[in-house]
Amino acid sequence: MTYTVYILKCNDNSLYVGCTKNIEERIKEHNKSKKGAHYTKIRRPVILMHTEEYTTLKEARKREAEIKKWRREEKLKLITGVKNKGT
Repeated sequence: MTYTVYILKCNDNSLYVGCTKNIEERIKEHNKSKKGAHYTKIRRPVILMHTEEYTTLKEARKREAEIKKWRREEKLKLITGVKNKGT
């Protein structure tokens, strides 16, 4: 099983970072379901901008936490493929 760390762009141009074992289902939840995170529920629709795959949940959660600490500019660099301090 793999785990995916992802970055979403919300309707208000903010960025959301998350982790899941089923990215397709999770995006549907963020956009349509009551199970989606409250943050994204009020900022729909969301667009998937970046994904990274990990073999363990521990690795994925560690990376998710790392990215969440970054400023917006650093997250945008990751999305566009520009090297930054976190990669």
